[in-house]
Amino acid sequence: MTAPFFDYPKAAAFGRVVPKSRIYEHAGVGTAPRDLFVTQVDQITWKYKLAPETMNLAATKAVSEIQVFGISLRNGKLDEEVLRAIDRAIPFPLIFELSWSGKRKAVATFKRPSDADATKRVVSEYFATDWAPDDAPRKPLPVALNLGGLYDALLTALMPKAAAKAEHTGEDIQTRVARMEAIRAKSREVDRIKARLAREKQFNKRVAINAELRAARQELERLSGGEPTNAAMIE
Repeated sequence: MTAPFFDYPKAAAFGRVVPKSRIYEHAGVGTAPRDLFVTQVDQITWKYKLAPETMNLAATKAVSEIQVFGISLRNGKLDEEVLRAIDRAIPFPLIFELSWSGKRKAVATFKRPSDADATKRVVSEYFATDWAPDDAPRKPLPVALNLGGLYDALLTALMPKAAAKAEHTGEDIQTRVARMEAIRAKSREVDRIKARLAREKQFNKRVAINAELRAARQELERLSGGEPTNAAMIE
C-alpha cells in the first residue's frame, strides 16, 4: 500500500549510526540472524527521536518516546527477523524507513508493554508501505494530543484501508491491530482454500470446498468492512 512519509521536525533529528554489534548485544542475536544483518543491511541510522523535549508533546504510560530508524539495504530485501531483532534491542516504539536504489519504504510493528510484565514488550505483525521514490514529498505529522496519539496515527498510516473502519467504530490502536492481523490470517486462509479448490477434481468435494471458500470470504469481508484487504509486506 502507499502511505504518506512524514516530515519530522528538525528539533527531533538525531542522526547517529547504530553499530550492528550493539543490536546483537542487546537482542541476543544468534548466528543465523547475524548473517542476515551482514547480507541484507548496509547501515542502520537512528534518524529521529520523537520525545517530549523534541516534540512538545506529553509522554503517555505506553509511549514515552518514538524512534525513527533508517535502514539502508544491500539488495532491496529485508528479512522480518532483522526488524524483530532491532525491536527487541530498543524498548521504545520504532518506525523504520528502509532505503535502497533511490527508493524508500516505511515499516513498523505495534509495540506495547506486556500485560503480564510491564518491563517487557509485545509486538504485532509488521505493516509496510509500498516502495516510493526517495524524493517523494513528505507530509506534515498528524495532529496529536500526546505521543501515544502520535504513535497511533503513524502506525495507522501504514495499515491497509480497512483500518479506516476504526474512525467509525472508535477502535483503540490495540483492537485495530488485532483486527488487521485477523484480516491477514483470514486472507491466507482464503488463499489456501482456493489452492485446494484448484487441485480438487471430484465434483462433490469441489462443492464442499466452494462452500468453505464462501464462508471464509464472508468473514474476511466482515473483518475488513468491505475495504480492500491486501496488506503490504516487507518484501
